Amino acid sequence: MSFRRNAPVHALAFACALALPALAHAAPQATDLDEVVVTANRTAVTVNDALAPVEVIDAEQIRRSQARSLPDLLRGRAGITLSNQGGQGKLTTLFLRGAESDHVLVLVDGIRIGSATSGLASLQDLPVDLIDRVEIVRGPRSSLYGADAIGGVIQVFTRRDREGFAPRVTVGGGSNGLNEFATGFGGGNGRAWFGADYSRSHTQGINACNGYFDPVTFDGAGCFIAPDSQPDRDGYTRDALSVRGGVDFNEQWTLEGHALRNEGDNEFDGDFTDRAKTVQQVVGGKLRWHPNDRVDLHLTAGRNQDASDNYLGDTYLDYFSTYRDSATLQGDFGLAQHHLLTVGLDWLEDSVSSTTPYDESSRDNKAAFVQYQGRFAAQSLEASVRRDDNEQFGGHTTGSAAYGIEFAQNWRITAGYGSAFKAPTFNELYFPFFGNANLRPEDSDTWELGVAWRGDALNVRLDTFSTEVDDLIAFDAALGLPNNVERARMQGAELGVDTTVAEWTIAGAISYLDTENRSGFYEGNELARRAKNSARVDVDRAFDDFRIGLTAVGEGSRFDDVANTRRLGGYGTIDLRAEYAITPALTLQARVANVFDREYETVAFYNQAGREWFLTLRYAPVN
Repeated sequence: MSFRRNAPVHALAFACALALPALAHAAPQATDLDEVVVTANRTAVTVNDALAPVEVIDAEQIRRSQARSLPDLLRGRAGITLSNQGGQGKLTTLFLRGAESDHVLVLVDGIRIGSATSGLASLQDLPVDLIDRVEIVRGPRSSLYGADAIGGVIQVFTRRDREGFAPRVTVGGGSNGLNEFATGFGGGNGRAWFGADYSRSHTQGINACNGYFDPVTFDGAGCFIAPDSQPDRDGYTRDALSVRGGVDFNEQWTLEGHALRNEGDNEFDGDFTDRAKTVQQVVGGKLRWHPNDRVDLHLTAGRNQDASDNYLGDTYLDYFSTYRDSATLQGDFGLAQHHLLTVGLDWLEDSVSSTTPYDESSRDNKAAFVQYQGRFAAQSLEASVRRDDNEQFGGHTTGSAAYGIEFAQNWRITAGYGSAFKAPTFNELYFPFFGNANLRPEDSDTWELGVAWRGDALNVRLDTFSTEVDDLIAFDAALGLPNNVERARMQGAELGVDTTVAEWTIAGAISYLDTENRSGFYEGNELARRAKNSARVDVDRAFDDFRIGLTAVGEGSRFDDVANTRRLGGYGTIDLRAEYAITPALTLQARVANVFDREYETVAFYNQAGREWFLTLRYAPVN
């Protein structure tokens, strides 16, 4: 089955529009608006009260989706475009609201992750089996988190079991030689809690790249391999372990800690390197003091390691290892009912260890921030400001403000502004014969306007935004180095709908994005690898012990290059899933992904998997 270019997105949008009248007569809502999120404001607020556009993917949604990876779980959601280089485990970059991949801050259990050299977070290496929930915040958050949060923040929370004892085992397999195994336990007694989980996944993979390379002229594209030299499968193996625990000493003091380590062995196509052994590790802890209802102090510290040993066949070539050490002291003070003041101090140190010599191998960043949140009857107000002092680029101040007003019982309008910035990476600053130590941070200004309708039967939210980014870092031919030479604009809209209709749970999102390079030789061109239109619909229903579901994702065309000469066509995929509860503790799941075997690319010359099937058996006794 084939799809006309952009037809998947238009079809999904049309289907959502047709459904709206019927949804007005639907059963109780699907989304829990009282669910608490912590990423948007660095404090606990409900989804209903958050002024920023927030999406939560909880443990039940993760399990029900049968996603095989974190990128698989995120694809097609509001504002998100993914680019993947050849299937499971391969480099996957995420664009949020059109912002660059390194303009999105990623946290794991409150700890900042990502490579200090490339600036990217290895989303493909975070094991979905060990994830309890994901919070997505769209829009600038530098006034709370500092650098990198131009497009938004994504926070991943690993499993947390607080009561009783909960063992679990999962085994599965499927297409392309996939086999998976996971086991773990967790529990607690009210005062103390603990847990550990292990996950292993192996796939023979697909042929990652169909690129080309001429060793005589050095002309090439994609993965730069000689034609037909590596038409092989490119496998991926990962082993992940998560441990955590905590104790409530009394009503005032709490101590907790967590660690996540993922080791990967990734094969890909290339004449210069074709294999990498990777490590993603996050270790952190938090001490909390809560003397009364109006004071909450906590100290958080952690370390992220992002490492890669690179090979050509069995020949060792080099390694990169970066570390991010961080600490935060934050105090939340209740000024009065519905009025909260937050103040905090942040410290971050990035360091690099590599066979490649860097002029500088470490830098630190110190910051202070303050935030006010208040509610006045039907009106809500947020304001925050932050000052960062970076060892390399000096001081930087960011701020944000948001306002919301509820009216006619079910309606709310929100408006906001936020400035943000992105610090240059070590590669941009110090890579031999490439780095420019005089680079300045990239700056952005974003204006937002949203309207939401929340009822007993239907939740709808429409958000619009416009972002201007200055001092974008790009290669400057005059210097022969990267330089702050470009400007860009990203603007668009996101429509989200969720409900339950006749026991069918339905969630849909449609996104429109307009990007423009506003300077230099390519002024007026679209930014590369961002689809202008995208949509996702999830539909699920339970029939006693049996459940069925569908996920449809569509994306419009995009350009693969800044010159806008290579266009990648739009595509649409449909995934079907089913599960049967053999017993209350034992569940059999089945999934067919890309049912119609759609061929498409999100990065030129890099293949995507066709139709795939998966079977999974889960054992998890109910407490």
